[in-house]
Amino acid sequence: MSNIPVKDVTPKQQSMYQKREKIYVREIIGVFQKARTYTLWALMLAYYGVVWLNWDGRQAVYFDLPARQFHVFGATFWPQDFILLSALLIIAAFGLFTVTNLAGRLWCGYTCPQSAWSFLFMWVEERTEGTRNQRIKLDKEPMSLTKARKKGLKHSAWLFISLMTGVTFVGYFSPIRELIPDILVFNLNGWELFWIAFFTAATYINAGWMREQVCIYMCPYARFQSVMYDEDTLAVSYDFNRGEPRGHRSKKKDPAQQAQLGDCVDCSLCVQVCPTGIDIRDGLQYQCIGCALCIDACDSIMAKLDKPKGLIRYTTENELEGKKTHIMRPRLFGYAAVLTLMVGALVYALGTRTPFELDIERDRGRLYQLTPNDTVINSFTLKMMNMSQQANTYILSVDGLPAAEMEADSEYTLNTNEMREIALDLELDPSVAKLPSSKTNIEFVVVNKNSGEEVARVESRFIAPRG
Repeated sequence: MSNIPVKDVTPKQQSMYQKREKIYVREIIGVFQKARTYTLWALMLAYYGVVWLNWDGRQAVYFDLPARQFHVFGATFWPQDFILLSALLIIAAFGLFTVTNLAGRLWCGYTCPQSAWSFLFMWVEERTEGTRNQRIKLDKEPMSLTKARKKGLKHSAWLFISLMTGVTFVGYFSPIRELIPDILVFNLNGWELFWIAFFTAATYINAGWMREQVCIYMCPYARFQSVMYDEDTLAVSYDFNRGEPRGHRSKKKDPAQQAQLGDCVDCSLCVQVCPTGIDIRDGLQYQCIGCALCIDACDSIMAKLDKPKGLIRYTTENELEGKKTHIMRPRLFGYAAVLTLMVGALVYALGTRTPFELDIERDRGRLYQLTPNDTVINSFTLKMMNMSQQANTYILSVDGLPAAEMEADSEYTLNTNEMREIALDLELDPSVAKLPSSKTNIEFVVVNKNSGEEVARVESRFIAPRG
């Protein structure tokens, strides 16, 4: 019998889950890094600062859910203005489509909240734990007093930023100047406490621990962005023709061999600065968020080697292949046209928006009521909303049925952002005025007494027995 060992061919099980490899992002200074820093601090200033602004004695931006009023500086919006929010969301979507088709993922690299807070957390990490190499070395070291101090300082700063993020978010829905004292004396209601804790945890986990995992696996935009790309889209790209073959430069190597190398010295600096850990030299990848840090890194190396910048740059696929780039193309023109149309429609709607709303509901219990005097009564419930920033007096009347008597006041004074519910009866004597049919169209008309302007005209019906 042979003593040759039999090879084990038993299939091995392999997990489909790949453990995350921590990315140590290297800090780099450059044109695009500075541009993103400016946009980042502008976004942070807007988010944390606007909530503290006042406007006419109230918080400038305040979403009052119990009162169903949404104050944005000088304007107040109600649930009835939901169509404006829909238009705004459509504008945001087509704005994203237009920008992506023109210049790739600028939104992700410069203005996305996930990117903004992640870069802020990375900035804190750099200041508390040191440079990339120092952080790698620190993580490999056993726990010590120095390591615990640095880690504790970093996570304390992360938690503080996360807490301020959660408090600020809730401050847009609960007046911030009342919320802060309530926090200090532990006088929060259940919902305030829940949302502060939720957004604190979400910010801390997403920006501090998950980072690129959110962009790669959770964000849907990374998956469908390629639909909006074409050969003329500006994207962060590596010039393969100029950079290859890549290789290190050394005085010890043969100059003739080095002369045949491309401009890429294979320093891997572009990989070290990438927040998602990709190698841009492998081509366009869905993980790329367009932050352009690799451009700053490569340009810094090219400057040291006295070589032209732009080995990695914003360029198009056609340009890399030596073809002509077309700025205006049908897809971009279509996106921009829809975006312009929607912006114009929203501006027109806001400019012609009447700061008054009238809703009418008929009595659902009965269509009409017959009185002992043989008159017919229809009951209505009117909701009048003064959405302007001043008190106004309104005159209510009914058109289409002159002989009907309105059993309610004709004048109503509503304060700023006040909603008034009115029970109204219309009574008609058939012996005085014959109805043309059992259902007669009528209109409730509201006129602003101060300006004389008609602010609402809503159609309804007056119903009576047949014959």
